[in-house]
Amino acid sequence: MFSTCTDPSSLHGLSWMLCYLTTGKHMMFYGSFGVVLILLAVTAPAALIFGFGGALAARSHIAPLKLFGRGYISMVRGVPDIVFFLFVPIAMDQGLEYLRNRVKCPDWNQPVWAGNEFHVCAAAKLPLNTAPQIYHEIYGFALAVVAFSIVYGAFAANVLYGAMQAVPRAQLETAEAYGMTRAQVNRRVLIPQMWAYAIPGLSNLWMILIKATPLLFLLGIEDIVYWARELGATKSQIYAYPHGDWRLYYFLALLIFYLVMTKLSELVLDRINRRLAFGQATAAGEALRKAGA
Repeated sequence: MFSTCTDPSSLHGLSWMLCYLTTGKHMMFYGSFGVVLILLAVTAPAALIFGFGGALAARSHIAPLKLFGRGYISMVRGVPDIVFFLFVPIAMDQGLEYLRNRVKCPDWNQPVWAGNEFHVCAAAKLPLNTAPQIYHEIYGFALAVVAFSIVYGAFAANVLYGAMQAVPRAQLETAEAYGMTRAQVNRRVLIPQMWAYAIPGLSNLWMILIKATPLLFLLGIEDIVYWARELGATKSQIYAYPHGDWRLYYFLALLIFYLVMTKLSELVLDRINRRLAFGQATAAGEALRKAGA
């Protein structure tokens, strides 16, 4: 990065470390922290949307919809997360390529699934083999977001469903007595009231989601865990910057990063919880009332 770094063998001390920490691979390592933040920023609202859909479906009076909602919550909660993180991207990738193969290669006469192999024509590949590397990375990241959203959407659905059940039934009956439709009761009474009950559970879910981001490494995405292991491993004299096993220091940096993320999240979520709990007939609301008395 710096002109003084052109000959690493002539560097010593602080100048060696400065040049080492500004190599191209280290720049990608620093950028991978942004990948984690983007994953959280995209997955959290997506999972919340999945959760709302699952919770409302589980409360529906329509039997098939109710069965789907409760089945979604139970199925995802009952299967280890890592199974879904590995299954969903593979299933989606092969499903999309299979559909593209049917459209783009109608004359394809070879079996798509042959034993353990999956084959489609070159035009059906996602992304195309000739596509720039950035498209392959974006596609893999998108599949990871879907996997995270489905899994944590089920947990969010369970939290939101419990929060909806916790809203006093008398409030809903009063709204119905005033002539509100079921949709109006949900929109004007149930959903605004449920947040005071849902925030504690959603806060815990957010913390779990933060801790789950290293699973990106299992999906083949070059995240912070990948680069920490890659850069921290022993480098012999054939490398420009040889060093011993420094993985301890790299993973210590990840530990600090996640601790800072957790602490900042706690501060923000505590403020949100206090704001929503104020005046509510909940344990948190009662604690605020006594504190202000």
